[in-house]
Amino acid sequence: MFQLNLDINHFLDVYWQKKPLLIKQGFADFQDPIMPDEIAGLAMEEEVESRLVYRDEQDKWQAEHGPFTSFDKLEQKGTSLLVQAVDHWHEDAQQLIRPFRFLPNWRLDDLMISYSSVNGGVGPHIDNYDVFIIQGLGKRHWRVGAKTELNEFTAHAALKHCAAFDAIIDVELEPGDILYIPVGFPHEGYAIEPSINYSVGFRAPDQNDLLSSFTDHCIDEQDNCVRYLDKNMQHREKPGKIEAHELIGLHKTMLESCQTPEQLMPWLGKMLSESVHDLDIAVCDEAHSNTQILALFNEGAQFTRLGGLRAIYFEQDADFIYINGTQYNCSEFNKLGHHLCDQDEVGSELIELLTENENAQNFFTFLVNSGYWYSN
Repeated sequence: MFQLNLDINHFLDVYWQKKPLLIKQGFADFQDPIMPDEIAGLAMEEEVESRLVYRDEQDKWQAEHGPFTSFDKLEQKGTSLLVQAVDHWHEDAQQLIRPFRFLPNWRLDDLMISYSSVNGGVGPHIDNYDVFIIQGLGKRHWRVGAKTELNEFTAHAALKHCAAFDAIIDVELEPGDILYIPVGFPHEGYAIEPSINYSVGFRAPDQNDLLSSFTDHCIDEQDNCVRYLDKNMQHREKPGKIEAHELIGLHKTMLESCQTPEQLMPWLGKMLSESVHDLDIAVCDEAHSNTQILALFNEGAQFTRLGGLRAIYFEQDADFIYINGTQYNCSEFNKLGHHLCDQDEVGSELIELLTENENAQNFFTFLVNSGYWYSN
């Protein structure tokens, strides 16, 4: 549906996480996959994360969180409605994710969509993720600065802004234009006319995210954790001193569960496959059978992975895949498991993989009945 006009290898070598890039007509003849009234409709739903950002009569920044019952503020200048994880809830909008599948699935955060009245924006800020901003309806003026130390401050409890910056990119985006902004580069955008913007974000965990999650995992999963021992204790003339060998021993105790990357895989696979936002999971009212699934494939059916569902595996361990925070043993059919992780839409190519192993059939049928894969 959307064809990305980009030399991907050149982009990865020169721009990815290095410097911003304007991709003029990255999507030629772009047609919006969602309309403003549909965006507003999503913002009325309890399960969907949404915000209205605007400046009040005193020119102070304000932000309100949805769900919303009124959008009167969008009739005023300087207002933006932002809806997170639209790829989870809107199938046509989900198609905007596919052109960026040259990047790893586990790095994808979500598709955020904003609708802005004239002058609408969220102010100058620095994101902690990489983002591709696609211009849809209307035009928007964007400025991007160099990656440098800038003062950041809270403009509102829900808005973190940065100090003024000199622009290295200063451009008006038109429908189909794409602006890539790496993590850490300051930027700001304001609608020249009523506009829709699509932000495909790629987020990576930081040290605190990893350590906190791993600690929780160890507490939940390890009944017999390793305890520090000091059997070779000697008379201590200075009992207030922690000696060098003790510090080394404490450090070793801390690292006992993660001395090698392979030890981290079960936890990391679950963590990285968990969705940050709610999923639109619809469990089948009537369970499919293996026979029904195979019949659908033979009739030419396509099965699509649920929007926002994360499915990953590790190169070092082909026998396990991780879907939505759960580990699955695919040792008997790892080709099927890997294919489901690599492709967000599958069809007749699965017939051979399914018919050669009944457990493979059982597994895929289970995924369909769980609402993780569906056929239109």
